[in-house]
Amino acid sequence: MIFRQLFENISSTYTYLLGCEETGQAILIDPVINSMERDIQEVQKLGMTLAYTLDTHIHADHITAALELHKKVGSKIAAPAIDNLPCTEVGIEEGKPFRVGSIDIKPLHTPGHTDGHFAYVFGDRVFTGDALLIDGCGRTDFQNGDADSLYKSVTEKLFTLPEDYLIYPGHDYQERRVSSVAQEKARNQRLGKQKTLEEFREIMANLKLAYPKFIDYAVPGNRACGVCPEDLPEHLQEYCERMAQSPQG
Repeated sequence: MIFRQLFENISSTYTYLLGCEETGQAILIDPVINSMERDIQEVQKLGMTLAYTLDTHIHADHITAALELHKKVGSKIAAPAIDNLPCTEVGIEEGKPFRVGSIDIKPLHTPGHTDGHFAYVFGDRVFTGDALLIDGCGRTDFQNGDADSLYKSVTEKLFTLPEDYLIYPGHDYQERRVSSVAQEKARNQRLGKQKTLEEFREIMANLKLAYPKFIDYAVPGNRACGVCPEDLPEHLQEYCERMAQSPQG
């Protein structure tokens, strides 16, 4: 199995490349449009073919590269079926493994950050998207987010996985790359240390976060599997500009 962790530095997003050495097929989890050339180069460097893109949810802080990669290299678009996107070719559901060659992914519906959010378990690795971050979690105040749902998703699904499973988040803003179930249960400031639901509700209600500056463009763009708006203001142009190089984890 081939594994790469790739980092897009504008939205601090991690993209994950999984490759099956037997078939030469690869998957990109949460690819970002402004780093798609970097991702294509990485897949080609490994001598592989990109078979699928797989998003964890409808993102509010970047545009997915799913549609543009589909156009450029013919990869199929996989995303949570619950979001009912017309551009999705494979709808992901809990209880139905997603397989590409020897890559066998177990989808877990983990709502709370968004109502359609999914995490993906692959062997002893869990790609948690925005549901569970290193020492944190995604916000719950937009896109049908709900603190109670997120608490249940993390405590009843992610925290019940084996403690040595590795947590690979959708973002990190402090150059951290990986955690574990045990570490997040013990140290996560929002959800760890056996936080009660009432404590978590209070934490999330008092975050006082600013309105996401890209959400009004990202959400409709991502509902179309990755379309950059033509009327994007100049100060947000970097979110859609193509970059051949971006830091790699």
